[in-house]
Amino acid sequence: MAVTVRVPLVLTRLTEGKKEVQVGASSVRDLVDRLDAAYPGLKSRLCDETGQIRQLLNFYVNEKDIRYLKGADTELEDGDLISIVPMMAGG
Repeated sequence: MAVTVRVPLVLTRLTEGKKEVQVGASSVRDLVDRLDAAYPGLKSRLCDETGQIRQLLNFYVNEKDIRYLKGADTELEDGDLISIVPMMAGG
């Protein structure tokens, strides 16, 4: 089962410059692990030291925020589009 992941520009140096990558994954949690296997170091940028997705990152599955679904346990289906969007901060 392959999904497409849109990688934020700030992380493309870890994905060999790719803005989109294809990954086989059954859930968002599985996706993060598989991304890290393919692109070492990516998980530490996506997750905190407890393994939870960082609060300043939003994950969307087909434009739906995973916070309103099942969080990292949100199931993925073949062809899903996952967008990783860093929150903007400032004043």
